[in-house]
Amino acid sequence: MATYHIETYGCSSNRGESREIERALRDGGHRPADGPEDADVAILNTCTVVEKTERNMLRRAEELAEETADLVVTGCMALAQGEQFRDAGIDAEILHWDEVPTYALNGECPTVTPDAEPVLSGVVGILPIARGCMSNCSYCITKFATGRVDSPSVAENVEKARALVHAGAKEIRVTGQDTGVYGWDNGDRKLPELLDRICDIDGEFRVRLGMANPGGIHGIHEELVDVFARNEELYNFIHAPVQSGSDDVLADMRRQHRVDKFREVVATFDDRLDHWTLSTDFIVGFPTETEADHERSMELLAEVRPEKINVTRFSKRPGTDAADMKGLGGTIKKERSKAMSELKMDVVGEAYEAMVGETFEALVVEEGTGDSVKCRDGAYRQIIVRKATERGVAVGDFLKVTVTGHNTVYAFGEPVDDESLAEDEPAESVRSSA
Repeated sequence: MATYHIETYGCSSNRGESREIERALRDGGHRPADGPEDADVAILNTCTVVEKTERNMLRRAEELAEETADLVVTGCMALAQGEQFRDAGIDAEILHWDEVPTYALNGECPTVTPDAEPVLSGVVGILPIARGCMSNCSYCITKFATGRVDSPSVAENVEKARALVHAGAKEIRVTGQDTGVYGWDNGDRKLPELLDRICDIDGEFRVRLGMANPGGIHGIHEELVDVFARNEELYNFIHAPVQSGSDDVLADMRRQHRVDKFREVVATFDDRLDHWTLSTDFIVGFPTETEADHERSMELLAEVRPEKINVTRFSKRPGTDAADMKGLGGTIKKERSKAMSELKMDVVGEAYEAMVGETFEALVVEEGTGDSVKCRDGAYRQIIVRKATERGVAVGDFLKVTVTGHNTVYAFGEPVDDESLAEDEPAESVRSSA
């Protein structure tokens, strides 16, 4: 019996792949070590979305190479920029994630038995439904690692979801580089069918849909919102990264959508759902972004008022077309990022302020700091319940929570025992002003 240590960086898809690696290693007789210095093999699952992340990955690989006798590097940076580790003199095997178990098991090809339980993080299970995307964004290096979309069948993904529920998952995170294009490689857009069938699995659990580009879900967004409306298992949450409020910049980015398509998706969900969360991303300081383009992004953010917003300064990634464009100065990017981040905090704070005094059904998904727990309401908004042990609240519980305050990006709540609260009385929509 050998031991392993896994570190994972980046998106939920990477975390899902790490858990598949761990599942195979455990089935092959390996066991987790207390740390990298005690492991027979250390596995670093990497991200390379921006230059800062790339530097962090190289530094961590150097540290792990000194701490363990056998280092494996996998994930997006390994596949897109494997030479960086070699050029840095790091002694490591560079492998695709599904090659890692065979290497770690000394050449044996592990076969995960049908009854082998998936690896969960507490009560959270990750379900990567496909790998790759259909986009060709001019700034993206991840596509070099993931390639075009490759979608397993609906039946195969449903069985993986069923295994997660049977293993004790209370929250299933459906992930992919772009979940909205699931099935495109097989000539059909299968995401609505897949979500319906996952929600039909016996058990009490919730499902969170991962990132879906606006260009991928536009065209199925009306069918998709119907799926959300009829399945209480689905968190009313979508992550649709718009990246810019300027059609000119979106064209230069080679995004598959324009602002009007993004607005149509948001409007459709606003019309159909009582309360839901919009998560989106903006890239600030793309090389061709003018001051007027930046103002359009600010206006779009203020208009649609997402409850979760990721603001990222443009970072040149090697091998991409955008890396050859003349960039904007660092001062301009910093100023625009600061302005958007300040607006973001105002918008998000307003959304959480609107929750105060309302009562929501919530799932306790993980432990917080001290004796607190993190809960998610039906729209995947985070509510912190403190003094959890004293109140008899544990991870995996479903409970009613009244929001008593907030800290801009999450709420604080108190458990409610009043069973007279009407089950069919929806909470006030926090997007009613959108």
